[in-house]
Amino acid sequence: MTGSLRNRSFLKELDFTADELRSLLELSAKLKAEKHGGHEQQRLVGRNIALIFAKTSTRTRCAFEVAAHDQGAHVTTLSPDDSQLGHKESIKDTARVLGRMFDGIEYRGFAQADIETLGRYAGVPVWNGLTTEWHPTQMLADVLTMSEHTTKPLAEISFCYLGDARNNTARSLLVTGAMLGMDVRLTAPQSFLPDAELERTATQLAAASGGRVHVGSDVELAVDGVDFLYTDVWVSMGEPAATWSDRVEQLLPYQVNAGVVAATANPDVAFMHCLPALHDRNTDLGDSLFRVTGLDAFEVTDDVFESPRSIVFDQAENRLHTIKAIMVATLAG
Repeated sequence: MTGSLRNRSFLKELDFTADELRSLLELSAKLKAEKHGGHEQQRLVGRNIALIFAKTSTRTRCAFEVAAHDQGAHVTTLSPDDSQLGHKESIKDTARVLGRMFDGIEYRGFAQADIETLGRYAGVPVWNGLTTEWHPTQMLADVLTMSEHTTKPLAEISFCYLGDARNNTARSLLVTGAMLGMDVRLTAPQSFLPDAELERTATQLAAASGGRVHVGSDVELAVDGVDFLYTDVWVSMGEPAATWSDRVEQLLPYQVNAGVVAATANPDVAFMHCLPALHDRNTDLGDSLFRVTGLDAFEVTDDVFESPRSIVFDQAENRLHTIKAIMVATLAG
């Protein structure tokens, strides 16, 4: 590792330097090769890890649990009904309790301020499984996946995120790509673009790293020549149905479909998505949206999602290996 990440928290991408992120990616590739080769070394034997899920999860929960078990650690998973966090006990007090019992804490929830409080008072490494503002563990999986699907070095990779560019995934992609010297582009309707302060931060990071940042609303300009197309869901379960039609109408021109793929002018362009994806009607939310909008697919069409260019399940697997690397680096050193 470049320097030591032992006892460090990973609350957002900016907590680490670009070199530290690169070293985590190298460790992730090493741990993945060990697991696939059947010769994994357990570096976390005897460690106890708390996983707090204020928000439901599939990939993040499974990745943390399997990664911890692979490395010999013990896991306690807490859902909203399993603790007093934020109900009868403050986050600050909960952090000081859990920090006395566990060696590391993962948190997936809402406000970034909550996980910052956990990190400040726990006294042990705290890892961000997702907040409203940031999604740092997803970023490591995304960049590892990109590196596996191109022969280009990171500094020559270009990718474009399309859709709601205000969300945690888009924000994290913008900052991470800029930190690593990549060509990162976000395209969305004007009202769905990230705030100006974040764009300024990314631009400054790119200037220091040699990266390129483009934020705008012209799809053809943004996707021209990119190596990877990336999108995320437009609506989430629990959002009022009255907002769906307007949201979908505004974002439909930013759907990843055959026309957008062709507009890249890159026959090898790959498709990425952090999942879950509304590419068909085979979910309750997808069916509900169909009844409101009459559309079978939303942020990505099924023909793109199911095509050979789709590497979304490689991304999903890489959540395991990169999350494992974070735990190993911050707990085992």
